[in-house]
Amino acid sequence: MTEDRRQQAYDIRVKAAETARQRAHPLHEANSDEAAYSAQDYAMSFTKGLRHDPDTGLVADPADFEAFREAIDNGFIEPFTTRVPVPDKPTKVGEKEPDGRRRWEAPTAGTAFDLEGPDAQAVTMPPAPELGSKELAYEMAEVYELAILRDVSFEEWQTGSSNLTDSVGRLNGIGYDISGRDGRPRVAGPNGNLTEGTAFRGSSPGVEKGPYLLQFMLLGTTSLPSDKGALDTGGCINYGAQQIDQRVPVAKKQDYMTNLQDWLTVQEGFSTRDNTTLFDVGTRFIATPRDLATYVHDDALYQAYLNACLILLSVGAPFDPAFDALSGPGGSSVAVPSVGGHQRTLRQSSGFALYGGPHILTLVTEVATRALKAVRFQKYNNHLRLRPETLAGRIACLSEIKMRFPGSELVTLLSELEAANAATIAELRHNKGAGAASNAFLPMAFQEGSPMHPSYGAGHATVAGACVTVLKAFFDTGAVFATDGSRADIKQRTVSGDRPVAYYPKKDGSGLVQDAPGEFLTVEGELNKLAANISIGRNMAGVHYFSDYYDSVRMGEEIAIGLLEEQALTYPTDRFVFNLPTFDGKMRRIGRA
Repeated sequence: MTEDRRQQAYDIRVKAAETARQRAHPLHEANSDEAAYSAQDYAMSFTKGLRHDPDTGLVADPADFEAFREAIDNGFIEPFTTRVPVPDKPTKVGEKEPDGRRRWEAPTAGTAFDLEGPDAQAVTMPPAPELGSKELAYEMAEVYELAILRDVSFEEWQTGSSNLTDSVGRLNGIGYDISGRDGRPRVAGPNGNLTEGTAFRGSSPGVEKGPYLLQFMLLGTTSLPSDKGALDTGGCINYGAQQIDQRVPVAKKQDYMTNLQDWLTVQEGFSTRDNTTLFDVGTRFIATPRDLATYVHDDALYQAYLNACLILLSVGAPFDPAFDALSGPGGSSVAVPSVGGHQRTLRQSSGFALYGGPHILTLVTEVATRALKAVRFQKYNNHLRLRPETLAGRIACLSEIKMRFPGSELVTLLSELEAANAATIAELRHNKGAGAASNAFLPMAFQEGSPMHPSYGAGHATVAGACVTVLKAFFDTGAVFATDGSRADIKQRTVSGDRPVAYYPKKDGSGLVQDAPGEFLTVEGELNKLAANISIGRNMAGVHYFSDYYDSVRMGEEIAIGLLEEQALTYPTDRFVFNLPTFDGKMRRIGRA
């Protein structure tokens, strides 16, 4: 038997490897911006951490970028330290000397191999919107508008905000078709345009329903075992014998990098973060876009999905019907014919190491590292896309760029981008003060701006896509949030007297407000919203574009599906099947029939 088991284990590993080998590795394609503007100092590529010209804001020596690109293509870590020229001090020094240089984050991770799930280079993302496209003009306007809305509470988003209405009006005025004809689609209102109820919500089934912020980042779980099944508005999630508080530190209502000197110091990779000036006193529920940006500033990357999983498990949310009988989470008994005079049930065993809590808790975190490796290949080796903060700097320095490259296509297209965003740029806070000289720098929520890696794809969004897909596979995505009038829980089936329920934060974040949406919120919709909230929370900080979210969650989904396909091979006896709805609303079936 030992020898048979050893051979069976080997055969399963070979079969999983064969499954992975049969996946066609795609052609990785980027837009033309890197090549198109190489003669203009690589103006549309990621150059953060290199030396920059103090007037144009472009890379000071194109050879520095070329050395950076060569190090990426070679795939070794050492050259990033010894062979890529970097500034030893800021080009312009402010009143406070920065603490030191930041480092590029894991530029070679996409070259590593893995033993489970799709290879990091077996998934890809389409070319990002390029300079001159309607899509780039629109998604740059979205990032600017989110900066304007950064301190408008989600309660006002829920009950009506003139600020949100104004932002929606300016975006609709750009003339971009959000149905997908001009690029990645957004959720549209009844007339096909953006509305206050659909703005900045993402693009997946259910994201437009209920409050903007999903329930899994607000609600907690009761600590009383007798109340299993109840959601709690206290904001604490049971984590074994400890608790996780859903509240976040309160960041000051202050924006950063709105002048050339501060912007330039950050572009050269110097650390400007100072927690003693970043935060105010206390914590609160996520109540504003700035609060959501604060959450995604310092989160452990799979944190939100682990929390959602803990909530779902704690309240006894139903598992996917396809394998519910294997796990027995509800503890119900189903009668079967008696044997030897004894009545037996199907629920004499429950899931734990297999088909239960530890199984799903491990998987929801395990996919994160696979997602990060794959997205690093896209970021560095494929796209090298510049961040929104840098593109805003190109617009802000346009007059200097025009003098350096007169009559160039770069100048023409940057001028068109500036014109498309003119109404929004004029509304930026730093352009509204008395005597303020208008500029196009993007107000950032983080003192240090974006991370030290390219924009596309987004690490947070790729991890979101992978982790949320695992949650969709395990849990019944058709289950709903309901209340019987005394408590709220997540139910597979509602009974007479149950009604829809949702919560949103008070304006000051001190507590939650119960709402009665017009229809039941589903687990599928809230998980789609989880991926969108986390991803677009990064846009709210100013560090990503919409397309970074849109394509990254879908690549993360592919990674998780591939890993689940291989894991399904390892369950040789039970009928093990996952059914999961994708971010595009299609149903995927995985496992042994």
